[in-house]
Amino acid sequence: MPIIDAQVHVYERNHPGRPWVDALAGPPEVTGDQMVAAMDEVGVDGALLVSVHSMYRYDASYAVQEHAKHPKRFALIKPVDPHDPGVAETIAAWKAQPGTVGIRVMMRQDVSTDPGDPGLGRVLAAAAQHGLALNLLAYGRLPQVLEMAKLYPDTQIVIDHLGLPQPFHPPAPEQPWAALPDLLALAACPNVAVKITGAGTLAKTPYPYPDIWPQLARIFEAFGLERCCWGTDWTRAVALLTYRQGVDAFRLNERLSESDKAMLMGGAVSRVYGWSPG
Repeated sequence: MPIIDAQVHVYERNHPGRPWVDALAGPPEVTGDQMVAAMDEVGVDGALLVSVHSMYRYDASYAVQEHAKHPKRFALIKPVDPHDPGVAETIAAWKAQPGTVGIRVMMRQDVSTDPGDPGLGRVLAAAAQHGLALNLLAYGRLPQVLEMAKLYPDTQIVIDHLGLPQPFHPPAPEQPWAALPDLLALAACPNVAVKITGAGTLAKTPYPYPDIWPQLARIFEAFGLERCCWGTDWTRAVALLTYRQGVDAFRLNERLSESDKAMLMGGAVSRVYGWSPG
């Protein structure tokens, strides 16, 4: 089973031709070539390439450009705007883009807290119609997501980053697992999966982060490993761990059997997103 990172970002240096909207914690640039080199160094076969919302908002052109250079290594996920009346058409056009496997909504303060919000509904319905996984950054909004998942049972929803606020710099939050019960409640919905991305950034102990494993075990038991997609959230995590540490904390972990690792570190992504590298 190939090793697939469920979330990485690439971006070029800020320049007038493709200016950043905001900065992202990380190196000055991480090109597609640099990301593939980092993956090759540690034996990661493929990755879900998520266009960076903080820098580029809804313009996924750089991610598309870098995917075209490495089509066997990356699949594509694009943020979409639930406030846009034409979002369904945007999603249909995105589906036609080679390499696409998903869309993403950043559920921040400007996004409605109503599970039945028409804008969110258009996104959920279009994702199901076009067979795209809907990735949700939903810190503090997991009870709302539970109701959305019930309203749209045919939509594959994926919770970004364990559904938990994660730091950009040390230290870990004081209570990093406070919202874990809300995440576990989502396991009752068969159309919800969870990205086990950035987990090492929640650790209060050094690599290989032994303090995160009791909580991760609860998530694995609730969802089943076939709905748990390991990943690093590179490059957001660079100030907290190396790419190798993000990989090896799972790949070398004796708590997991080889079959567990195969599902968690690749099989689940292939099942949820319908994609494998190469």
